[in-house]
Amino acid sequence: MSEGQWAVILGASSGTGAAIASQVARRPGLHVFGMHRGRYLEQAAEVERQVLATGQRILMMRGDASTPEGAAQGADALLAAAGPRSLKLFVHSLASGSVGRFVSGGDEQLHPRQLARTFDAMAHSFIYWAQALKERELLAPSARLLGLTNPLTESLLHNCGAITAAKAALEIYVRHLALELGPLGHRVNLLKFGTVLTPAIRHVYAPHVLARLEEAHRQMNPAGRLCTLEEVARFVSTLVGDDTEWFNGATIDFTGGMTLRLLDIVLNERR
Repeated sequence: MSEGQWAVILGASSGTGAAIASQVARRPGLHVFGMHRGRYLEQAAEVERQVLATGQRILMMRGDASTPEGAAQGADALLAAAGPRSLKLFVHSLASGSVGRFVSGGDEQLHPRQLARTFDAMAHSFIYWAQALKERELLAPSARLLGLTNPLTESLLHNCGAITAAKAALEIYVRHLALELGPLGHRVNLLKFGTVLTPAIRHVYAPHVLARLEEAHRQMNPAGRLCTLEEVARFVSTLVGDDTEWFNGATIDFTGGMTLRLLDIVLNERR
């Protein structure tokens, strides 16, 4: 790994983004540029502490990474701090999506503003950042661009239609970018993993709901447990290395077989 290479992590202040930021600073040893909206300032400060403890640099920028303007501002800040051809890893870990129904007619019916916001945050912004990074010649040789997704396109949740549709669009964006950036030596992939217990989930759900969530995943997952943030972060760090360079345009299944037993669980009472 060349000295002075950076990782850009969108949504770096908490949850999956924070775990990835801390991990890639340790291994393979990247400086970190994080962008977040300022909702988790204490967690962002902890990420900064963890990255600095590895001896790497970190620049945390507050802003809306889901807009073309936010992508341009972030790319300009990275260029000023790191210079051209410095970005080895880009991770899109934005999770600002609206839940609701499409045609219920009630309060839970999704508004056009919610649909637009969900698609900007969870799909379109991947393109905005790819454009901004390439235009400024920030991509290092064999740069890796990574989107994050989940199994909702395989097994639907009744109120997650907008999020699922945005993730489906993200998958198509990843595949097309792999075609466009592949000849330049870069790699674009999508990492699919199941539920992980983030600080946000622990804050939103009551303890008894969390217990039910964990029990459901114990039944679903062949390993009998939830995936962890640390497992996802460690795997992302391996995708930076030369051994994974042939991944391109791929949706990498890191679900641990999460959806394999759904029919069995529904049709059989045994546990």
